Amino acid sequence: MKVQVRGKNIDVTPALRDYVEKRLGKLEKFLDNIGEAQATLVVEGDAQKIEVTIPVNGMLLRGEEATGDMYSAIDLVVEKMERQISRYKGKINRRNGRNPAGDVAGGEKIEDETPKVLRTKRFAIKPMPLDEAIMQMNLLGHDFFVFSNADTEQVNVIYKRKDGNYGLIEPEFE
Repeated sequence: MKVQVRGKNIDVTPALRDYVEKRLGKLEKFLDNIGEAQATLVVEGDAQKIEVTIPVNGMLLRGEEATGDMYSAIDLVVEKMERQISRYKGKINRRNGRNPAGDVAGGEKIEDETPKVLRTKRFAIKPMPLDEAIMQMNLLGHDFFVFSNADTEQVNVIYKRKDGNYGLIEPEFE
């Protein structure tokens, strides 16, 4: 697996780069078709944060952890990625009709813990500019808002970020 390591507000030392590559390299034993992983090390004030993105078969596995120490953040994000890969493999196996963890010691079956869609909402969307979508989202008191962007004529999602700013998700068709 090729690991791209970038730093934001931090100089990535060879020791830090080697540690990230070594720890993320262990994920290959869980999933053998990992081609590339991107790791971004970020320092924001006292927080040392790592963001990891791994594309797998058209899906993105992503993990983010922040602590006071970069090495512990790396360890935590690797644990998080291992759990995500385990869930991903479980979904693939269930989709293919195999359930490797279907039986447990004692012959008891585990209930399917796959989250289910419990509610579907339908609503009419009208074209609106970005600032109107932000205002609408805030009026509703939601953390995100789906709207038709009047500028691009595509469905977009505006969301409130943890830092108080906003993010925009625009579709990109391949």
